[in-house]
Amino acid sequence: MFFGEYPYKVDEKGRVPLPPKFRRQMREGVILAKGMGEKCIAVYPVAEWKRLSDSLAAKAVTPANLRKLNRAIFGSAFSASFDGQGRITLPFPLREYAGIGDTAIVVGANNCVELWCEGEWKAEKTSAEEQASQIIETFGA
Repeated sequence: MFFGEYPYKVDEKGRVPLPPKFRRQMREGVILAKGMGEKCIAVYPVAEWKRLSDSLAAKAVTPANLRKLNRAIFGSAFSASFDGQGRITLPFPLREYAGIGDTAIVVGANNCVELWCEGEWKAEKTSAEEQASQIIETFGA
């Protein structure tokens, strides 16, 4: 499980460190993908990415829709591993998509980690906090 919020500098080569406690859960490497519906980069441990892949394959959708979904999700994904200083390189297409410049906000999002540009993260965080209690009420909690 990933949680917390951490600002990190992105170096001139597009590398960003992740918190050491996150890296321990990502020893086998990571998959970087566009955020699902948000302008961020999602960072999945390889095992979690496999679970996501298996889950999508098991859904009852038409073959044409499954192909489109696969292209959208897997076509823009990249594999990455950590260097000796605990950094991963963010591919330019994903950095551009998320609007990440010289700072990335690293956010734990339960089963994955999200990387946000500072401005987008502030807006998303405010929105999420405003809606969280309403969403929890739909669970019957």
